[in-house]
Amino acid sequence: MGGVGEEKVELIGFWGSPFVKRVKWVLKMKGIEYEYVEEDLRNKSERLLSLNPVSNRVPVLVHNGKPIAESLVIIEYIEETWQHNPLLPVDDPFQRATARFWAKFVEDKFTEVVRKVLRLKGDQQEEAVKQAIEALDVLEGELNGKKFFGGDKVGLVDIVLGWATIWVGVIEEVSNVKLFESEKHPSLACWMENFIELPMVKEDLPPLRDQLPDYLHKIRKYGPSLLPPPQE
Repeated sequence: MGGVGEEKVELIGFWGSPFVKRVKWVLKMKGIEYEYVEEDLRNKSERLLSLNPVSNRVPVLVHNGKPIAESLVIIEYIEETWQHNPLLPVDDPFQRATARFWAKFVEDKFTEVVRKVLRLKGDQQEEAVKQAIEALDVLEGELNGKKFFGGDKVGLVDIVLGWATIWVGVIEEVSNVKLFESEKHPSLACWMENFIELPMVKEDLPPLRDQLPDYLHKIRKYGPSLLPPPQE
């Protein structure tokens, strides 16, 4: 394991969470050995509730007994703790700040909006689709033909947006909408091809593509709890 001395790293997650997947990708990129614990989100464990009492959500990284929650916070923690194979430019504070800016843009203007696309219907869904496409337009301009957002090497922004390479197509299918068009976003289309060819991503593609449609249909029908509403 990369890092210091005798360390125990544990990741509490759920197979269908793109936020958990981000953390897994970073751990693999840095060669950090860890134990993975699958959580049942329909019946959350007492341990998860105690480790993340504020939101009760995954992912949670437990490092030497200390819990860290929220995927972007976890990624920053990993980056600071294990500094080899960095996700952020080492010697340029401006470039680091720029990468953090775009990571936040992805999270606020695209990820959260696409979550609404999955849950909403009618006019509200149409508005969310419009906002998501506008965000893709901005990201297309920022990428501007580069292999990855930071250049030739995978960085923070790629990891934060990486879920889109797998989840967006399934969300389009489940929600009966169109978010991404390769002809309109050619740089992003090439970026997606490059990203899914990364070994850490490619190895998980078949099971995800097989299982995600049913899982996302349930979220769209019942909400994040995946449970049907009480019978009246």
